[in-house]
Amino acid sequence: MHSSPSAPGALSRRTMLAGAAALAGATATAAATAAPAQAATASGRADHRSRTVVFRNVRPFGAAKPTDLVVVDGRVSGGPAPHGAKVVEGGGRIALPSLVDAHIHPDKTTWGGSWVSRRPASTIADYVAQDVDLFRAQTRPVVERAYGLMSHAVARGTRGMRAHADVAPAYGLAGVEGVAEARERLRHALDVQIVAFPQHGVIRTPGTAALLEQAAREGLIDMIGGIDPIGFDKALDEQLDTVFGIADRHGVGVDIHLHDRGEKGMQAMRGIVERTRALSLAGKVTVSHVFCLPGLTDSELGSIATDLGEQDIALTTVAPSDSLVLPIARLREHGVRVGLGSDGVRDSWSPFGDADMMHRAHILGWVTDVRLDDELNECYRVATHGGADVMGLAHADFEAGAPADFVLVRGECLPQVVVDMPRRDMVVHGGVVVARDGEFLA
Repeated sequence: MHSSPSAPGALSRRTMLAGAAALAGATATAAATAAPAQAATASGRADHRSRTVVFRNVRPFGAAKPTDLVVVDGRVSGGPAPHGAKVVEGGGRIALPSLVDAHIHPDKTTWGGSWVSRRPASTIADYVAQDVDLFRAQTRPVVERAYGLMSHAVARGTRGMRAHADVAPAYGLAGVEGVAEARERLRHALDVQIVAFPQHGVIRTPGTAALLEQAAREGLIDMIGGIDPIGFDKALDEQLDTVFGIADRHGVGVDIHLHDRGEKGMQAMRGIVERTRALSLAGKVTVSHVFCLPGLTDSELGSIATDLGEQDIALTTVAPSDSLVLPIARLREHGVRVGLGSDGVRDSWSPFGDADMMHRAHILGWVTDVRLDDELNECYRVATHGGADVMGLAHADFEAGAPADFVLVRGECLPQVVVDMPRRDMVVHGGVVVARDGEFLA
């Protein structure tokens, strides 16, 4: 889905990154439709496809009886292990699908650096101003900070990530380039999609739309972002026409931040549905946060959920509170794909966050006040298969042919794991051990 670099000529850091992005980035449509061997190559696993490994004495989903998990060419095999296969001892640990972070901002993070004191803020504009100040104060480049956070996420069991990177005149394409470079370094361990995110607004900040177009034209990104077309940008039609126009011209997806509540949010949602239908972009559009949905009546929710399901528009939530978390079960009744994300991590917006999606599944259970085993299991499902659905990745469900992306933990059962969040003793990506004892293996 990536377009080619715009023009030949002398190599530059940007054109090299564009080439790396074309190899490393698996877009939602490509990932969803690629054959297994093609998907393995697109996700950067070609180096490991010939390996056969037996993970001995593991308990998929906390099964009572341990078994051997055979992995051939990076995928779970339904047959016996061939003679001489490498053996990795699981020690009776629970094997669980690796997690998917469907919404994160690794370019903004201060992860691994000195403490940052934050100023009071009450509006998006206030936070945006602090974003710029923090960016200018950083002594470490985006790639170093993003790589540190993203590799930490891998060590906590993340297999896939949709990374939003700010694009604005204050930064140019530095955020996108830094995250793309980190993605290339982690291509053996993590599937990453990059969103060019106009945090400063598409219309209210002149020059942003041209940068979004450039990022798409040069093949650096998988998706074009947007933000509160009415509440922040104050230009509903102009923003959506710009964002969807770029996506349509360059064959990339759309992922729009929508914090607006009430009628402002619903008006934006209707505009997104209309443009998705008009441009035949079904399956390529995501709306993040979507704070306007939780307050709807059941009838109103059913109506918009029907539209979302018909156009295959995905949603993501970061479970910020009981009043703002999406009604996931109700949306799934209408076939709406819903993923979970960790959002910002120790940036100018908040000192909190750890990019640990098992922790985020725990938070989802906490804010929705669940207590039954099935409810806790569902929290984990949203953080794994839900995010995979949003990104267009195959489910890592231990079925024959599934990607061998899983974590090994000590525990009794899945609900207890969601509550206790034990250390990830081993993280496997494409059949290769990429982290042990909570530490990333570079």
